[in-house]
Amino acid sequence: MEHNPKYQVLLYYKYVHLPDSEQFAQDHLAYCKELGVKGRILVASEGINGTLSGTVEQTEKYMRDLRANPLFSDIVFKIDEVDGHAFKKIFVRHRKELVTLRYEEEELDPNVTSGTRLNPKQFHEYLQRDDVVVLDGRNGYEYDIGHFRGAIRPDVDSFREFPEWIRENMGEFKDKPVLTYCTGGIRCEKLSGFLLKEGFKEVYQLDGGIVTYGKDEEVKGRLFDGKCYVFDERISVPINHTDEDVIVGRCHHCGKPADRYINCADDTCHLQHICCEECEAEHNGYCSEKCATHDQMAG
Repeated sequence: MEHNPKYQVLLYYKYVHLPDSEQFAQDHLAYCKELGVKGRILVASEGINGTLSGTVEQTEKYMRDLRANPLFSDIVFKIDEVDGHAFKKIFVRHRKELVTLRYEEEELDPNVTSGTRLNPKQFHEYLQRDDVVVLDGRNGYEYDIGHFRGAIRPDVDSFREFPEWIRENMGEFKDKPVLTYCTGGIRCEKLSGFLLKEGFKEVYQLDGGIVTYGKDEEVKGRLFDGKCYVFDERISVPINHTDEDVIVGRCHHCGKPADRYINCADDTCHLQHICCEECEAEHNGYCSEKCATHDQMAG
């Protein structure tokens, strides 16, 4: 009987000045293809941001090799065990920014300006204070399937929308302690820096993001409700490993509690929407009657 190797998903980033980043991206793609890992990696002059999957042997070698580069010797990897590849292909792309904020064309260097880091235990303690404001640093659809209790839902579909949204909606909180968080920490490196530049007095960020928070053996993901959206084929992962876990998502069709996203079955739509298993079967995977009818006519 053939033994199926265990796989791992790696989530990581590092803000560091990367000379000749375009050449690095080309070389890194060739390296990843030869190694056999799959995933999405962004490279910029300000560093690297990636999530990839592979066998334990492949991912362990990837971590060793990347850390062998002095620029990334202290890079932190968040590791999840999975049954197989979480991606279909490998992409390594060069970008101007690792996460696109476009703050009035002025670069925000997280190594210079960013919020005070809180480890999971500290963040959990701050969450229970009455005077704090908790800001989700992700997109609205990520919030909808899971978030920290009491967090503000940002009405944004992309990270670059945050500056305008914050100026229009967060001004009253400039004198309050603001807790920021995101999936792995990279977005809050810039978001917390932006808040400080905008005049917010006391800004914090969850070091390592939601993923690290969920792995802390003492906190066990407490006060995070629902699941954490991830950008691979798993779509979402559990965070709260206590009996306090609750479902916050609502089915797109019936409105009942649900914590799973599916893609609309119509190839011209593919809207990612929260859907319970019963409604997925009833609506054949379509997000609307319009999409179902469109597919029938096309067929």
